[in-house]
Amino acid sequence: MSQLATDEPAPVAPAGPQVGADEWVARQAQRREYLPSWLGGTERLVEKVGWWPRLGLAAAAGLVLPLLHVGQFQLQVGIDSLVLALLALGLNVTVGWAGLLDLGYVAFFGFGAYGFALVSSDQLSAQGVHWPAYFSIPVVVVATGLLGLLVGLPSRRLSGDYLAIITLFFGEAFYEITNTVASSKLGGEDGIVGIDPIRGFGVQLLSTEQYYYLMVIFVVGAMIVLRLLEFSRTGRSWRAIRDDPLAASAMTISVDKVKLMAFAFGAMVAGLAGTEFAAQQVSIAPTDFTTQYLIMIYACLILGGAGSIGGAVAGALVLNVVLDGILRNPTYTGYLFYGLIVIALLVKLRPWRRLALVAGSTIVFGYALHAIAAAISHSWVSGSLQSGGWIASALRGWVIVPASATGPGDWGFVLLICMLIALAQVHGRTRTLLLVPTIYLAAFTWETLLGTPTNASITRYIIIAVVLIVMMIARPQGLLGTRRVEVPT
Repeated sequence: MSQLATDEPAPVAPAGPQVGADEWVARQAQRREYLPSWLGGTERLVEKVGWWPRLGLAAAAGLVLPLLHVGQFQLQVGIDSLVLALLALGLNVTVGWAGLLDLGYVAFFGFGAYGFALVSSDQLSAQGVHWPAYFSIPVVVVATGLLGLLVGLPSRRLSGDYLAIITLFFGEAFYEITNTVASSKLGGEDGIVGIDPIRGFGVQLLSTEQYYYLMVIFVVGAMIVLRLLEFSRTGRSWRAIRDDPLAASAMTISVDKVKLMAFAFGAMVAGLAGTEFAAQQVSIAPTDFTTQYLIMIYACLILGGAGSIGGAVAGALVLNVVLDGILRNPTYTGYLFYGLIVIALLVKLRPWRRLALVAGSTIVFGYALHAIAAAISHSWVSGSLQSGGWIASALRGWVIVPASATGPGDWGFVLLICMLIALAQVHGRTRTLLLVPTIYLAAFTWETLLGTPTNASITRYIIIAVVLIVMMIARPQGLLGTRRVEVPT
């Protein structure tokens, strides 16, 4: 009997649903899709660390940055990146969790900034309103949340394109109100100046380092609150109405109420970002809250991964650091432009002999074309390269840069777009042959048009747009987002 008892198999947990257990959450790992090879192993290793320890490490890294004796410009880029991260966190509630396409979100950011500017400056001192920051910030954040409720009321039964149109109208209406309608109190095009710095309880923030630390605290605090909210009943309700509002309603979830809560929470986070932005900038204007900035916030969410708290922050940091910290330097911009071309060729061209053929043919093609142009007229190759560093040394004698490059650069840009469209339509050997002049034409357009100081600001956004398009194609879930796949049962 003892031998029989020893040979009995160990009890096996039942495969069906467990009493008191959330089977959907328990089987989340089975629905997760990881990257191939060692990248997937790295993802699993990072997940084992846990969300809270990762947040602690990220917060510590953020607090250490000023101790590295970086310059004031770098710290200002850090503040701007953290403001963008806070806005992306709020948008993640509305879009990433609740699935509500809010195109007026930037108006909540502006409302928070203008609200703080009105009550914490001399703008309303004649009416006896001039509050300290420790009082005005909570009041403005709550007021922004109430504004989110008001915006959500007429749009709670809308979705998709209809909701986008209504919220876009709200965003444009806010810009017009601040710019023209209420110009007597809001300053019109000039905005509001002389805004108080954040002070209270014997502390006054004046330096860039102090505001940087405050933004780190704001972002980490928002991440903690949103993480607790994500797995609450409300957070699960948001994701339920995002995936299937009809099924959520059938399961007794109040869809309208949950939508209003998403609008309010997202607006409150945006309002908090607006108060810090106004205090640190000391002045605000309607041009700070345009549709262009809204696109930036959405780009952060797309890049990082909609529905992911860490992804929203990572997307904002990467996007703004690249945009303001790297792409403002023409040399670094050239490195990124040509680096993207090289990476695309390395990833897409197979087998390797095809890559070698394209690279070699492009080099020979460029030198031959440059020699022909120089023989015809020296003015065709006497222009200055826009790239610097070792890239300029490598391109000299290879890419044609005319003395007057404005006209040729414009025509080259149009021809480049046509070549890219043609590349998307052909395959096989024809595509391989077209790659050679297309790569050369891209270098020509960069050195004559896109890389010039006149077009630097536009080029920065073009590069970011290309990166986002590639990201959406290669990894639709973003940097830290999760691609959910269903496992047949």
